[in-house]
Amino acid sequence: MSLLSHVGDYVALRRSLGFTFQHEERLLVSFAHYHEAAGAQHLRSDLAILWAKLPAGATTTHWAKRLGIVRRFAIYLATIDEATEIPPTGVFPTHRRRPTPYLFSEDDVAAVLEAARALASPLRAATHETLFGLLSVSGMRIGEAIGLRRYDVDLSEGVITIRHAKFDRTRLVPLHESTTAVLRAYAATRDRLCPHPRADVFFISSVGTALHRTGVETPFNAITTALGLRTATLRPRVHDLRHGFAVRTLLNWQREGVSVDRHLPTLSDYLGHVAPADTYWYLSAVPELMELAAQRLERRFGEQK
Repeated sequence: MSLLSHVGDYVALRRSLGFTFQHEERLLVSFAHYHEAAGAQHLRSDLAILWAKLPAGATTTHWAKRLGIVRRFAIYLATIDEATEIPPTGVFPTHRRRPTPYLFSEDDVAAVLEAARALASPLRAATHETLFGLLSVSGMRIGEAIGLRRYDVDLSEGVITIRHAKFDRTRLVPLHESTTAVLRAYAATRDRLCPHPRADVFFISSVGTALHRTGVETPFNAITTALGLRTATLRPRVHDLRHGFAVRTLLNWQREGVSVDRHLPTLSDYLGHVAPADTYWYLSAVPELMELAAQRLERRFGEQK
């Protein structure tokens, strides 16, 4: 059985577990062709390392990611072919650091929405103002929001259905009635300005097509730059609106004395995180959260003295 056939089986297995695996499939197919062109009968570590370094000008972190994809495939293949060599870890040094989010204040969000409202095209203005507002109060990912179909947004019940979230999971996002009212107003404006759209999506561009990520990030970057929020050292991202939602929720819980540990799984489900551990990162990302937590611990243990 050829290595390319094994790649096909492996990709099918990973997708059956809920992974989209499109990028990984392309790389593994490329590796299989490279490996077979070298005349190797069984997966070899030296060939995997050489293939990982094919983009000569890439960073070692990029090489490590490529080799990591092959290594995980090799672990799977070793259960079928005992002659499979599993590439070692640590071959390439990595220097990836998780970016610190820009935490938008409520005034920041209000300023961004006001600026979006002033965009040249009335439909473009309505779309971006509503989209940025939804991201700030729902914690949705940008890809989830721009991928919404009209039938995914229930304006009667105030619930959004995200059908292809991360790992191809489906989840429900209940909305506050004020948010539902804003979405309802946008839908009316959208249908009035573009009665015959070219795509059946909830958020549409000025020409009635689906939005693309770059088409959202470009005006967002321009707006945050004009507002002075984007500087040489601070680079707010659209994704940071999601961080802001999570942080505000945790801050409110801390201030109200709500048990964060008890309610964190609910927030994780709402955000579409696989596990609460993914959400816990927000605790360490914000000094104010840590200060409030420390104050609660001090009060708790002070009462026990």
